[in-house]
Amino acid sequence: MMDLSATFIICFVMSLQCTFLGALPCPPVSSPNTTEFICSSPSLSDFPTGFPKQTQIISVEYTNISIISVDALRALPHLQELHLANNKLKTLPNSLFRDLPELTALDLTGNLLKDLPPGIFRNNSALKQLSLKGNQLTLLRPSWFQALRRLKILDLSNNKLKEVPDLCFDKLEQLTDLDLSHNFLHTLSAPMFQGLPRLTGLNLEVNRLQSIADETFHDIPELKFLFLQNNSLDKLPAKVFEPLKFLEMLDISHNRLSSLDPPFSGQVAEPGLDLSGNPWVCDCRMHALVNWAENNSVSLYSKKEMICSSPRDLEGRVVTSLNEFEFGSC
Repeated sequence: MMDLSATFIICFVMSLQCTFLGALPCPPVSSPNTTEFICSSPSLSDFPTGFPKQTQIISVEYTNISIISVDALRALPHLQELHLANNKLKTLPNSLFRDLPELTALDLTGNLLKDLPPGIFRNNSALKQLSLKGNQLTLLRPSWFQALRRLKILDLSNNKLKEVPDLCFDKLEQLTDLDLSHNFLHTLSAPMFQGLPRLTGLNLEVNRLQSIADETFHDIPELKFLFLQNNSLDKLPAKVFEPLKFLEMLDISHNRLSSLDPPFSGQVAEPGLDLSGNPWVCDCRMHALVNWAENNSVSLYSKKEMICSSPRDLEGRVVTSLNEFEFGSC
């Protein structure tokens, strides 16, 4: 799955390149017709000022800024993109984005945020792309997302999240991509993804998942890409993926699965499946799974890493190299 933060549009060809000498304002107030700005310097410790009213894109990244005042973005009613990645931000004022009604893309990747004010995005209903990747968030507040009915891309990866509150995303009816990878989630439940009818990409890789509830994916029927690799799943409900009629890629590699029933229905057209890096028991159930994959044109990825862990006489063998008579009995 493509890194969701990469979907944020960052324009590197700007009409004005900002440079800093000490705490000089950026952009200069003498350039009233400029609408796009890059203001980045490792020595910058104060948020730049002097942006003209018609500014549409601001990129202040890779600086030493740790605080932004509540008035820093006032009088910018036409701002559409705000890129604040890789700074030292620890907190944000509750009203920081209040006067940005046209804001569609907000990137807060790679800061030191542990929490956000409950209503910080309440006036940003135009927002379509939001990245909070690479911060220190330990919880999600449903109030953050209540007004974001146009949001399409949400990146919450690389934080310290242990759970997702029930119905946390239930107002995000336009969301297509959700990244929760590289967190500390232990379980998935049905209410977690309710209200996401248009979701097509869900990334949950590198968490600590041990269980998935039966109806977890019932409310996201449009899902095409599901990434569950590098977790601690040792079993899955028999029909947990059954609602996903449009699934094109399922990655459950590098878990603790020893057996698996065919995960897709016959209605899924030529899906991709990665089963590598699990301790498979090469018995009649595995034989049935391999036959199902062949008969339904399922593309098995990393087949050389689909290894038998038992029975003993098959330990270390590649699953797909076995003929029908070599599989053990059930």
